[in-house]
Amino acid sequence: MPIKISGTGSFIPKNIIKNDSFLDSEFYDKNGEPYPNSNKDIIEKFESITGIKERRYADKNHNTSDLATFASIEAIKDAGIDKEEIDYIIVAHNFGEIDYNTNQYIALPSVATLVKHKLEIKNDNCVAYDIIFGCPGWVEGIIQAKAFINSGMAKKCLVIGADTLSRTVDKNDRDSLIFADGAGASIVEESQETGGILSHKTVTKAGKEALYLFCKNSYHPKTKSKTKFIKMNGRKVYEFAISTIPSALKSCIDESGKNIDDIKKIFLHQANEKLDEAVLKYFYKLYDKPIPENIMPISVDLLGNTSVATLPTLYDIVLKENFKGHQLQRGDIIVFASVGAGMNVNAITYQL
Repeated sequence: MPIKISGTGSFIPKNIIKNDSFLDSEFYDKNGEPYPNSNKDIIEKFESITGIKERRYADKNHNTSDLATFASIEAIKDAGIDKEEIDYIIVAHNFGEIDYNTNQYIALPSVATLVKHKLEIKNDNCVAYDIIFGCPGWVEGIIQAKAFINSGMAKKCLVIGADTLSRTVDKNDRDSLIFADGAGASIVEESQETGGILSHKTVTKAGKEALYLFCKNSYHPKTKSKTKFIKMNGRKVYEFAISTIPSALKSCIDESGKNIDDIKKIFLHQANEKLDEAVLKYFYKLYDKPIPENIMPISVDLLGNTSVATLPTLYDIVLKENFKGHQLQRGDIIVFASVGAGMNVNAITYQL
């Protein structure tokens, strides 16, 4: 039986943080040295490289599980199912619950358990668990849901990607401009219709690549705090992405039996607009084809990098809002692809 995403939902915080909000920040490099150029120059260069103009931060009284719950309520309603029918709740995130202004990463209880609690699901057989898989977590959650359904262990799964990355950043690191908060959710179940998940591919490269994203102390030279913040080697992440995502995408599409010309939209993890454009360029080079117009939706310019939430959020708003002129119709073939800490890369070929 085809396995499809029958409902989607997202939660995008209303607090808009524009780039000029960082004009008074104190930025230092990894050696604790201030940059010679002004914050205005730093921000202008940042925007030209990443495409990010603004991002969203969660309300002070909302945590990761709250955002995930809000998105889940929408997805359950969209799918038209009873929440008590859900067999698995799979939540992908990076840092669990982080109370505002604390930076303490809380993994107990799991975010999935908190979502089940907040949804008030009474079915004890609804199993809730988290996955830590970096930015590709939501895609991997969809792949796991498919496996549960194929094995007969489940009929309906709720897969969520949620993060409050604004609470994990070192405000003295210019990379703090990249990250944002959000959540996206999907109901995955068997369908009488054709299509659904046609193929998938996952790769983990854990040599030197394992250390491209990590946690470390603040770059502020006078800090005495032992608090760790999210850090990354941006150049290495960029090089890794453009060298691995295109081949993973091609492998996934080839396995689906579909032709590259059949693909209507490509949904890439929203980390960096220039990065996604480069991935698309190298991907189509593998087929010796020009890049089709309007094939790749972009949300990072407005929403920032919300890690595991970028793909389910973008997919939801394209489905429901005709986002930036992007539209999807029943029968369209699309691909999802992501890259992130691990380093992990994955992709799904999917037919609506």
